[in-house]
Amino acid sequence: MPWGRSGSAALLLLSGRALGRAKARDPSPTEMSVEPWASPQDQAAAELAHTTRTPPSEDQEQHPDKLCLDSFWSEVETIRQGSGYTDLDCTRRDSRQSEEGEQEEQWLADAGLSNLISEDSEDVDNVVLLSTLTRTQAAAVQRRLDSYTLSLRKRNKPPPRDVRDIFNSPITQTLLPDSQHSEDLAKDSMASVAKTPLSAMAPEHQRGAPKEEFFITDVAYCEQAVILLKQAKLPQNNALCRKEDGTLPRVICPKCRLGVTRIQDLSHSDMKKVRQLALIDMTALCDLLELEVKRHKTGKRKIPESTLFGVPLGSLLETDQKTKPSTSIPLFLQALLSFLEKKGVDSEGILRVPGSQSRIKLLQQHLETTFYSGHFSWDEVSPNDAAALLKKFIRELPAPLLTAEYLNTFSAVRDITELKQKLHMLNLLILLLPEPNRNTLKALLEFLSKVVSREKRNRMNLWAVATIMAPNLFLHKAVPSRLTEGAEKGHAEKAADVMRLLIRYQDLLWTIPNFLMSQVRKLNENSNRRYQFYDRRIKNLLRKISTDSREKPDKNSLEPRRTVKIQVGDLVSGTMEFQLNINSRASDLLAQFHRQFLRSPDNGKGKMRRNGSVVYPDCALYEVGGNIGEHCLDPDTHLLDLYNSNPAGEWFIKMKPNGSRGL
Repeated sequence: MPWGRSGSAALLLLSGRALGRAKARDPSPTEMSVEPWASPQDQAAAELAHTTRTPPSEDQEQHPDKLCLDSFWSEVETIRQGSGYTDLDCTRRDSRQSEEGEQEEQWLADAGLSNLISEDSEDVDNVVLLSTLTRTQAAAVQRRLDSYTLSLRKRNKPPPRDVRDIFNSPITQTLLPDSQHSEDLAKDSMASVAKTPLSAMAPEHQRGAPKEEFFITDVAYCEQAVILLKQAKLPQNNALCRKEDGTLPRVICPKCRLGVTRIQDLSHSDMKKVRQLALIDMTALCDLLELEVKRHKTGKRKIPESTLFGVPLGSLLETDQKTKPSTSIPLFLQALLSFLEKKGVDSEGILRVPGSQSRIKLLQQHLETTFYSGHFSWDEVSPNDAAALLKKFIRELPAPLLTAEYLNTFSAVRDITELKQKLHMLNLLILLLPEPNRNTLKALLEFLSKVVSREKRNRMNLWAVATIMAPNLFLHKAVPSRLTEGAEKGHAEKAADVMRLLIRYQDLLWTIPNFLMSQVRKLNENSNRRYQFYDRRIKNLLRKISTDSREKPDKNSLEPRRTVKIQVGDLVSGTMEFQLNINSRASDLLAQFHRQFLRSPDNGKGKMRRNGSVVYPDCALYEVGGNIGEHCLDPDTHLLDLYNSNPAGEWFIKMKPNGSRGL
């Protein structure tokens, strides 16, 4: 295997022990289970609605009914007529596929590997990221390089150096020690995973769709696909029995001992690395599933002279953050969704029933001129008109909300048969979205989840909402689409199914898989080692000495102590000692902090409300430095495992962004 050194270092991620722990555990309160109503803010209300409403019929649950399908095509026609263009398939003037070789070059840049085709790059620059990859991920990189090399030869240009040569250079021997031992261990781990029966990765199910699915994130998604293909379980054999069954199971994602990491929990520098690694894994998965997706670039379009509609998300946020720096989605969208949550979620046929076109046009003009002045009133606005404005706002973004680069890949998810692999793809795609797009999509999906939770009143079930919203997300005049090609019913249902998965499993999709977290940690460790071995400046020598002098885990000590730094705004600062044991969790440390600093009779830091309740700052434990940038920890994180995983990291107690809670 030509990828011996990079693959061997990376395949350690396929730890049989880690997978075994995830499979062996029974579902428990520490595991993340994904129910239909994913919005945490509305969890209590959603659960109440779920327990009181009459469940829809089985057929209605499994497939969209005729009304849903008619609504889908009605929505497509509305988009065609109302968006200033009549043929969605003739929009290639607004976008273009990259020239031969340009796609691969852009892919390598997005994956953080552009230095592989740069003549002046050092071997050590290349190996740092490559050394974290699994075999299948590395093979995907090699295919892109081979394709790029072929395009250069066609243009009579000298090809780049073969990436496999990088791992044979002397400079990498120090960075990747014990390669043969790693190779043997990786093979053993891969063998143990491959021998695991599929039934151990998911519960046994009787006839029809499974009621529960286990979602394993310890192993790279592309490597899971390799295992399933080797077992001849994907998709030809096991998919046939439920190909036509559209019911969605309860998905259980077992928590590892380091807890769940959500997208907002990581620093920007580490999220950049997550995106690079997610792109590589997604590409490898597409190769395995034989999904051919082409990335498009939107052409330059004249931005309309508008303040709200047709304005790029980034520009809207830049304007809004001048008045509200903490905002993560456009203020107009916040106001629109807030109005719909108060007045629209109980309205029968919300999103499906069209508003008045004349009123909608006047309403849009009024909003454009008065929204930012604060003179606009929502009192007289019809919920159906507001819902139409919401869809119009999404459609008229200059670039698709799902981005021109990845819109076709989102659409291609409909062609994947296996549910878990659909979720794998969607999880990686969500990680790849730019932050403004990802935050806006999440706000939209949380609202749609609330609409579905009120189905008993508004008569809009999950299929109904999905079929209405799918065209608004997957059709855009800046990107050619095959969404409406072929048999109408099949394509409408497949497109709506992807939308349905986004709504129902959004909590799961907005988490960072364990294998990516492991790769980020390894990437940071290798970057640090690079400087320690190859940079001889005094500054970096002192940095190495300082790093080496930090406390490291004492293997002989079962219950070490950690010093935790406290930086809770202007309220509390200082340090506290915490005794670790095998059962210590982040929530235990925070409980001690509250008792010791916030609620003590002498040092109480709560603020009294008018009603007599006390508000305390909403704090979290952060891991900073070592093999991570900054990481907000899950309350269920086992601290001794964290201590051993990142001995050079420091622990801080800080306020969550905009965080406070009343008691």
